[in-house]
Amino acid sequence: MERVISDASVIVKWFIEEENSDKALKLRDKYINGEIIIAAPQLLPFEVLNALKYSNLFNKKELEDAATSLSCYGIELYPLKNEFARKSVEIALENNITIYDSSYIALAIILNSKLYTADEKLIEKLDKKYKKFIIHIAEFK
Repeated sequence: MERVISDASVIVKWFIEEENSDKALKLRDKYINGEIIIAAPQLLPFEVLNALKYSNLFNKKELEDAATSLSCYGIELYPLKNEFARKSVEIALENNITIYDSSYIALAIILNSKLYTADEKLIEKLDKKYKKFIIHIAEFK
């Protein structure tokens, strides 16, 4: 089964209707139907919940429900250690991006997967050797 990496910019679209939410929901549905596996760094739930909090669209109960929902999805979450940590630092320094962002790319490389993102600025900043691991969520089929 294909394993894909999804960053927070995509998972947030499961909870907030925005541009390309339809594609993000299609990714989610393929995951729920057992057609793909979704993996991410362990920081994913924190980033998603933080984005939901600062959207000011959710009250306390709704944020708590979103936290529960995220944990129930069972996304494969990877701790930042060993080669994953080293690769994350390398990519962050080479591309002048955050460790948060580089960790998703590093995981895609280590797992030989594709990273789905809605972060256009991230894609623009990357050296071309890393762009082959990233797909904008708008291109999800």
